[in-house]
Amino acid sequence: MSRKLRVGVIGVGHLGFQHARIFHQIEEAELVGVFDINRERSEFVAKRWKTRAYPDMESLFKDVDAISCVVPTSAHFEVGKKVIEHGLHLFLEKPMTETVEQAESLVNLAKEKGVKLQIGHIERFNPAVLAVHELIKSPKFIESHRLAPFNPRGTDVDVVLDLMIHDLDLILYYLGKEPVRVEAVGVPVITKKVDIANARLEFDGGEIANVTASRISIEKLRKIRMFQKDMYISIDYLHRSVEFYRKFGDEIIPYFPDVKQELEPLKLELESFVSAVLNDEEPPVTGMDGLRALRVALRVKEDIARRMKNFV
Repeated sequence: MSRKLRVGVIGVGHLGFQHARIFHQIEEAELVGVFDINRERSEFVAKRWKTRAYPDMESLFKDVDAISCVVPTSAHFEVGKKVIEHGLHLFLEKPMTETVEQAESLVNLAKEKGVKLQIGHIERFNPAVLAVHELIKSPKFIESHRLAPFNPRGTDVDVVLDLMIHDLDLILYYLGKEPVRVEAVGVPVITKKVDIANARLEFDGGEIANVTASRISIEKLRKIRMFQKDMYISIDYLHRSVEFYRKFGDEIIPYFPDVKQELEPLKLELESFVSAVLNDEEPPVTGMDGLRALRVALRVKEDIARRMKNFV
């Protein structure tokens, strides 16, 4: 493989446009081209980032080492499978797939083909999260709120797979295990899918996580709070700020760590993918990580569906 990673982007809507922009900027990467079923959009993005608009995926596959897949969730498995079957490394946006079986298939196929598979759980790269990562050790109670005004973009899935899955991934990341019990409620309000949801996760060590997500809020709110022995940590994803309180003797001491506001999470995320491929390292968010987050998200959806059925 050449020193630069030859990358193509499939799906150049709102988020795919940003992927193309960043790969154009990354020194260790070469943005070879883009493909989108909307030919006009594809050509617009290609012109903007000085690359080529390919007429189909197969021709793009022949010229690259890796693909960034930013298509709607319903097409993740189909496109992702084709990418891996061609022996190409894959960055796949979240949620990984629509079903656990599809996600397992991609994980197994990537292992069989010997290619890297990274899932786009971007909050792992939020500067506020990075600033306190080393401080988070065995939290016993976690509470998160992710609220957003309604936006038609992303409504191909419900609020659990659209928004809540970000926090589910981080909770699993911090605790290093999946919950033994999931209880959830949710309702559709504006769309035909669930637009607001709350889940309570119980873990085998007695840990509890209470997770709320809404895409029909008046204002944006993205916060997670963690309580562990002698410490309380509060992360504001949106404003990229952190505060934590630590017990020393009989005193509670507040801290406000520096957060590198200038860092762009998406750029950090895509740089990590390029580095993982070029240096033959495990991606920071693996296919198994994506599978675990999806598995818990679908358990949340299942419990919501069960309660809605009983309510009706």
